Amino acid sequence: MNDTPNNELIIRGLTTDGKQFRPSDWAERLCGVMKCFEDDNSHYGHLTYSHYVRPITIQGIKCVVVNTDLEAELPVAFKFFLDFAESNHLQTIDARADETSSFGA
Repeated sequence: MNDTPNNELIIRGLTTDGKQFRPSDWAERLCGVMKCFEDDNSHYGHLTYSHYVRPITIQGIKCVVVNTDLEAELPVAFKFFLDFAESNHLQTIDARADETSSFGA
C-alpha cells in the first residue's frame, strides 16, 4: 500500500527499465504547461502551478503529481499527461488502482 491519496496519479522520473529520465528539470517543464496567472491583490500577479499538477521529489526521484479531477475538468489536458508518461516509458502510480503501472498498458 502506498501513501498516495486515491485522487492522484504520480508520474515518476524513472523509465520502466529503471533509467533516470532527463532533462533534470522535466517535471517543472511538464507542470509548466498548466501554469496560470493569479491575481495576488497587488497590481502585479504571479505565475503559479495549477492545482491539478505539481512537481515533487519522492526519495530523490523527480515526479509529477496529477490530480484525477483534471480528467473531468479538462479531459484533453489529462490525456496529455497520460500520453507523456506512456510515450516516454515512465513509471506511474495510479492511486485509483493502488499499484505501479504504465498508462495505456
